[in-house]
Amino acid sequence: MTTTQRNGAQFRRSKTVHAEEREAPSFSGTNIVVAGDHNRRITLQAIRANGPVRRSELARLTGLTPPAVFRITNTMLDEGLVHVAGRVVPPRGKPANNLVINPDGAFALGLNIDRDHLTMVALDFAGQTRARVSREISFADPFQTEQFIEGAVAEILKPGIIDSTRLIGVGVAMPDELGNISLEGQPPLYHEWNHIRIEDVIARQLDVPVFVENDAAAAAIGELHFGHGLKASSFFYVLISAGLGGGLVINGQYFRGAHGRSGEIGFLPRFHPFRSRHNEPGKTLGSAILLNGLYQQLAEAGIHVDSPAGLDGLNEAGQTCADAWLDQTAEYLYPPLLTLMCGIDPDAVFIGGRLPESLVDRLCDRINMKLSMNMDFTWERPPVVRAAMAGDAAAIGAAILPFKDRFLPADSRSSLVSG
Repeated sequence: MTTTQRNGAQFRRSKTVHAEEREAPSFSGTNIVVAGDHNRRITLQAIRANGPVRRSELARLTGLTPPAVFRITNTMLDEGLVHVAGRVVPPRGKPANNLVINPDGAFALGLNIDRDHLTMVALDFAGQTRARVSREISFADPFQTEQFIEGAVAEILKPGIIDSTRLIGVGVAMPDELGNISLEGQPPLYHEWNHIRIEDVIARQLDVPVFVENDAAAAAIGELHFGHGLKASSFFYVLISAGLGGGLVINGQYFRGAHGRSGEIGFLPRFHPFRSRHNEPGKTLGSAILLNGLYQQLAEAGIHVDSPAGLDGLNEAGQTCADAWLDQTAEYLYPPLLTLMCGIDPDAVFIGGRLPESLVDRLCDRINMKLSMNMDFTWERPPVVRAAMAGDAAAIGAAILPFKDRFLPADSRSSLVSG
């Protein structure tokens, strides 16, 4: 069933879309009729990146003719996707309207399923979180997850939170092979994930498209279209949560690699290229850099923490313990990040996940210091900084997947950013 109603904006399409089905080649803005959908998408993204913005500036940014921009933006105004935010009166010529994204133009839900929590967010068209429901639960099985989804959807769709007639889809971010990899403390029922299609579970609650993505990839795609990626067209995203993951964006496109597994830094060995005594054969980065490891170190110091919320406001002993974990994490992370910087020359490295922002900032400082101390770059070294979407990165990235399918361009080019 497919329905699209202008101004009422009922968006309904019953289907599931996986990441590999959405890949499309990128091309520049053009006035050819067959490229109308692409022109609409790049115009909308230029408004998102630069609003409030005049139509004349949109023409310059997109390479489209002023009449084409006028037609496209008028249609968007009719559909409620953008709205006018004041008028500009130039020294000469006619006054011009400034255009911005209408936050109420469309909504999407994002679900993050991980081994230590379940989170659902509702995102508006401006990328702001309108609602959030989260539960700290270790190894939630499919039955527990379905119960969570039912309750979260009921909470988010209460009147006054979002306009459900403008809900365009649900994105799901979850680790690959969720039921295949056995971890300490994992109950036998967790392997039921091997036989479950999360799309079918969601379809029992909502009649909208469902988009499924790897959690680190979703976080990187979200950053690309709604975060720092609006100005950095090539970057590597490090996701720290119940495990360690990564996502690679090159020239405004998420890069999956030959087998769809690019960015899997968690499988790298713990290796220090400058001091061999730090080599740990047989052990991986993913087994060292995870939230549970930090919780265990705190427990050894007599401090009980079992969720990211508990990491805020640690006492002095807790801060000392956290600093030791951050030192160790930086020691493990900077060699592969150094390799990536030399190999792909990105604009930046972004770190996100479930760590509190203050800890992410301290981790970035440590990694930047180690990179500066151990490598003399003859070019400007890419900075390591906190991602714009850090705390709920995977859930927010998942919510952006329906927007990407319906409204966003195939790439998120920095040329669409003014200045």
